[in-house]
Amino acid sequence: MTIEIELANTQTQHPVDSARLIEAARRVLQGQGIQQGSLSIAVVEDSVIHDLNRRFLQHDYPTDVLSFLLDASPGRVEGEVVVSADTAAERCGSYGWAVQDELVLYVVHGVLHLVGFDDGTTTQRQAMQERETFYLGQLGLTPRYDEAEEDGGKVEHGEETGT
Repeated sequence: MTIEIELANTQTQHPVDSARLIEAARRVLQGQGIQQGSLSIAVVEDSVIHDLNRRFLQHDYPTDVLSFLLDASPGRVEGEVVVSADTAAERCGSYGWAVQDELVLYVVHGVLHLVGFDDGTTTQRQAMQERETFYLGQLGLTPRYDEAEEDGGKVEHGEETGT
């Protein structure tokens, strides 16, 4: 089994536990049957993710996580996940956890998109949240979706993820 995961932290405002983010991604990939491939994770500031969101999804605002699937076949995936440390720092308090925990959620969410999960409908969102809860639980975290669902059922954690 060869899954290469690289992480680049280009922002300087928030500490990043690279090993924890890589472990989160690895757990999702292996747990979803991915045996080969490569994943790049970028931890960026809001201005960078805002630019990517505008360029690739035509959304003119920063977001939490973007996923880019480059290639996939059964048991193999090539992709990129970009997460915003600034957004994580802004949102983490309302969910009762640390910036690092919020970044783990973003990585898990982004990797789930790469392996085929979506959150465009209520049913898809529930399935994705179940998988997120499973993998976050392996890392000692429990997401609190109920607080984020007041805006029509959409969870801010990852709702603008692009694939």
